[in-house]
Amino acid sequence: MHRLFVAIRPPATVRAQLIAAMGGVPGARWQDGDQLHATLRFIGEVERPLAEEVAIALGSLRAAPFALRVEGVGSFDRRGRVHTLWAGLRPHDDIARLHRKVDQALAAIGLPREGRAYLPHVTLARMGGSAGPVDRFLADHAGLASPPFPVEHFYLYESTLGHEGARYEAIERYPLRG
Repeated sequence: MHRLFVAIRPPATVRAQLIAAMGGVPGARWQDGDQLHATLRFIGEVERPLAEEVAIALGSLRAAPFALRVEGVGSFDRRGRVHTLWAGLRPHDDIARLHRKVDQALAAIGLPREGRAYLPHVTLARMGGSAGPVDRFLADHAGLASPPFPVEHFYLYESTLGHEGARYEAIERYPLRG
């Protein structure tokens, strides 16, 4: 089985800026530089033949390059408990359009469509049950911003889960061209 997702990887300068902002929340599991990405579509576990179809379907996708910037931070919660801290990405239009194209390409080969609303972000930390309060982090980094950076390609990643968290490996790179 292959656990797959499709993502954009910010440039090294932006990843360094995000890493510099991390900290100050006891018990948070902060992402490292190799884990920082903006998911376009989580696919999940698939057998090899379907993984190959995914790679081919993504290769046929056409979308123009665009620019993004980091803007602000936020959190996702479940039943009132924060489980993820993230940095936002703006503007939403181009990345949301790419997300829809990826979703359509995968639906065309039989994968179910994404059911959740899409919010472009880079996950900074995962929060366990013992993680400390996040209000101070959110307030201190509300103005987090990067210069615009070009998005000229996206990746198909394989995720391997282990004792120390997930390890991501880019297995295919797709250029954006209009």
